[in-house]
Amino acid sequence: MIAKTPAPPYYAVIFTSIRTDIDEGYGLTADAMVALAEKQPGFLGVESARNDVGITVSYWADLDSIQQWKSNSEHLLAQKLGREKWYQAFKTRIAKVERDYEF
Repeated sequence: MIAKTPAPPYYAVIFTSIRTDIDEGYGLTADAMVALAEKQPGFLGVESARNDVGITVSYWADLDSIQQWKSNSEHLLAQKLGREKWYQAFKTRIAKVERDYEF
């Protein structure tokens, strides 16, 4: 599903990852993180796709909202498990969206 975002400017957090073969709890945790993020102030939406490389883009109102999400205790635990079990590699990028359009 394509996230319905407000008029720019807003921010995109782009999380690109390569998984390990370990699945143990991954799907449940991913779903829980989306549900938790949806409750965070400043959260605007999320889009995700996975093939060989996974890409999740979450949208946020401002940089402070992103920082608050990054320091959420449940999210910190999920990040730790990701490093220990679920990801071979990942990269996070934060970008300011200055323009968007749709069809």
